[in-house]
Amino acid sequence: MNDWLEIHRGTAPLIVSFPHTGTDIPTAIEAGLADPWLARKDADWWIHKLYAFAADLGATLIRTPYSRTVIDVNRDPSGVSLYPGQATTGLCPVETFDGEALYAGAAPNAEEIARRRSLYFDPYHAAIGEEIARLRHLHPTIVLYDAHSIRSHVPRLFDGELPQFNIGTNGGTTCADALTSAIEAACDASAFSRVTNGRFRGGWITRHYGQPERGVHAIQMELACRGYIDEPASPFTPANWPTPFDATRAEPLVRTLQAVLAAAIAFAKEQK
Repeated sequence: MNDWLEIHRGTAPLIVSFPHTGTDIPTAIEAGLADPWLARKDADWWIHKLYAFAADLGATLIRTPYSRTVIDVNRDPSGVSLYPGQATTGLCPVETFDGEALYAGAAPNAEEIARRRSLYFDPYHAAIGEEIARLRHLHPTIVLYDAHSIRSHVPRLFDGELPQFNIGTNGGTTCADALTSAIEAACDASAFSRVTNGRFRGGWITRHYGQPERGVHAIQMELACRGYIDEPASPFTPANWPTPFDATRAEPLVRTLQAVLAAAIAFAKEQK
C-alpha cells in the first residue's frame, strides 16, 4: 500500500529524513488548489540530491514524494503550533510561507485532514519508527537527522538573511550536547554562517523522536538555499523558481555536510 515511500536501508547508526522534498499532489487535491506552482513553491528543493552521498556513508534514507501542501509530515498531528506566536504553516497548509492562499475555495475540513493523515502522514512516521527499531537492534545509540532547506529571505517568517546552517534541537532537549557540538564544529570549520536554535529549533519529527535518554538523538538541519542553488531576487515567480540544482555551486556545501553526517555517525558509535 505504501510503495510510494522511498526508503534506502543502511546499517550505520544514522537515519536521514526528507519530509519536504516532495512535489507530487494527487489530482483530486490539485483540482481544488489556487495555483499548482504556489502549491510547490515552498518545497525543500533538491535536498535529497544534495544529500545523495549519505547512502554511501551507510545511512538509512526516508523520503516522501508528496508535497507538504498535501500534508506536512513535520507538523504536530494534533494541530498545535510548533512556534506559538510566530507565523508558520499547519498540518494541511492553507497558505504559502509568504501568506498566499493555496486553495481556490474551501480549505480541507477535519474529515479530509484525517483522510490525508491516514494515507500520507501515518505511513511516513510508521517507516521512521520501523527504521529506528531496526537500527536500535544494531546500535545502542542512533541519530535521526532531519534534512531541510528554505529560501534565504522570507520576511513573513524571519527578519533579514537566514544563516547558511540552522541547527535545531529544541533548546538542547532532542539530543546530547556532544552531538550538537560535533555538528557545530563541522559547520564552523567551513566558510559558511551557522546558528543553533535560532528561528528554526526543530520540527515535530525532531521533537517527537528525539529521546536521548533512550538512545535516539534527533537533530534538524535547515539550510539556506543559496548554498547550493541560485536564489533569484524577489519576486519569486514560475519563471524564476525553482532554479536547477547546481552541483558545482553545491560542492563546498556538500563537503561540509559530509563532515556533518560523519560527525553524527562517529558520535553514535562512540556511545556505550
